[in-house]
Amino acid sequence: MSKIRVEFIVGIFMLLGFAAFVYLSLQLGEFSFFASHRYYSLVAEFSSVSGLKEGSQIEIAGVNVGRVARLSLGKNHQARVSMLFDKDVKITEDAIASIRTQGIIGDKYIKILQGGSETSLKPGDVILDTESAVDIEELISKYIFNQK
Repeated sequence: MSKIRVEFIVGIFMLLGFAAFVYLSLQLGEFSFFASHRYYSLVAEFSSVSGLKEGSQIEIAGVNVGRVARLSLGKNHQARVSMLFDKDVKITEDAIASIRTQGIIGDKYIKILQGGSETSLKPGDVILDTESAVDIEELISKYIFNQK
């Protein structure tokens, strides 16, 4: 009888350990189901998002305020970027979203430059002013092949 009891306790301990592992994996991963209430979504359209990835950072004044949730192709053949922002960060309606590179060949991220408007965007709104990424390879090829 005591052998069954020990096996039962070990089984319960293993289940609790597995549940703790799943919880920590969800909390520490790039997307947490438990943290979805802490974010709101905005959308921006760019002519090119080359190098930008889902999960990339969104920064204001060098501070991480969100992440890229989804990349897709919009109706007018522009790249549509869905972004998740922290609830306590307000984006003005005249804000500018630009894709930047960390360092010379680093990861791409979105930089938000706040405007002077008093009105903030609401969840689901669109950031109208955008600047696409500068493609360094394209610039280098223009420089190399246009010289005589």
